[in-house]
Amino acid sequence: MRRFDPVSIAGDVVGVSGISVDISDRLAALKIGARVMIDTVSGPLLAEIIGLSEGRAVALPFGPLTGVARGARADFLRPAEGPAPTTGWLGRVVNGLGEPIDGKGPLPSGPVPRAVRAAPPPAALRARLGPPIEFGVKAIDAFAPARQGQRLGIFSGAGVGKSALLGMIARNTDCDVSIVALIGERGREVREFLEDHLGPDGLSRSIVVVATSDEPAMMRREAGYLALTLAEFFRDEGAHVLCLMDSLTRIAQAQREIGLAAGEPPTAKGYTPSVFALLPSLIERAGPGLDGAGVISAVFSVLVESDDHDEPIADAARATLDGHIVLERAIAERGRLPAVNILRSVSRAMPGALSDENTEIVREIKSLAAAYDDMRELVRIGAYRAGADPALDRAIAIHDELEEFLTQPLSGRCSSEETFRALAALLEREDHS
Repeated sequence: MRRFDPVSIAGDVVGVSGISVDISDRLAALKIGARVMIDTVSGPLLAEIIGLSEGRAVALPFGPLTGVARGARADFLRPAEGPAPTTGWLGRVVNGLGEPIDGKGPLPSGPVPRAVRAAPPPAALRARLGPPIEFGVKAIDAFAPARQGQRLGIFSGAGVGKSALLGMIARNTDCDVSIVALIGERGREVREFLEDHLGPDGLSRSIVVVATSDEPAMMRREAGYLALTLAEFFRDEGAHVLCLMDSLTRIAQAQREIGLAAGEPPTAKGYTPSVFALLPSLIERAGPGLDGAGVISAVFSVLVESDDHDEPIADAARATLDGHIVLERAIAERGRLPAVNILRSVSRAMPGALSDENTEIVREIKSLAAAYDDMRELVRIGAYRAGADPALDRAIAIHDELEEFLTQPLSGRCSSEETFRALAALLEREDHS
């Protein structure tokens, strides 16, 4: 009886501007985050309130505005309960609202709805990072190693291979459950990711949340919230969850559209202040749970515009994440994939992820790689004379073999033990030469 409301409250559409709808709210019944259902010639259209002013509210729709007319009825909805996931969602593909889009029928409903905009666990009560986690990618496991509960970012320009690298991680990582969010990407990539990267075995332990680039900003942002909500459900069940999100930049761009429609002032590159509040609130939901609960290990891709790794979103994400993996276009153009720049990639949990022996191997390899990088042009044009610098001589000697070692096919997997055995052998061969 408490959930039954015999009173129906509605308003009228009083204007449409750009991507937003103005709705009359003479009773002051609407609140930020409330939802309305607008009557259109194409059928009901769900929208969310993002701004309020005297006598009216600004709403952003979850679908196209085609068919919305001035004077159309807008029914004010009761606060909606969040999704109620269960293990029966595994193997399914859903949209940003948690609705199935894979043609496999309705989703089972769990006993307890989850809040989509939940807060992260209290900082003082969160568990610490867990044991090392293997991604099966040599360049990452050696030079940006991670631990369970860590949040990593893959920073890359367009077309450098971030989606392919995420696919390798999704397929190779040993975890209980995978939550994959494909947000703002090309629609054709969805089936490619499901069939080529995940495969039937990977999909059976995964839930894929999809909001393609042609969908409204509200759907793209909601997909990010939903992915973390699903990850939190399995974390609270005691599972080790791998959450992959491609890409964090598309969520930021969606929030920029929403903020501008709500009247926020633009700041750096047109991003509104709410964007920089959204990013940490989203990222912090991943990570370890409370003591005794499970853990969410997360990898977020960050699309850097014009290959500028210091643009506002990349800079804000790098400051919040526990490590960053940098993909470089020049490396990809040389034919080495994944195009991980081992000198610019950093893991803040590296001391606890590697043994002292392996840490020393990584330090020595990076020192030699840095020496070669500093003198690359002189070496390339033949201006360097062998014997002038013993450290550089050694760096030149191992360069080609190191590049070959870091090259890895998309279908390949290499354990951390095999990776460090090969690196140690590389150094040993050069010491004896």
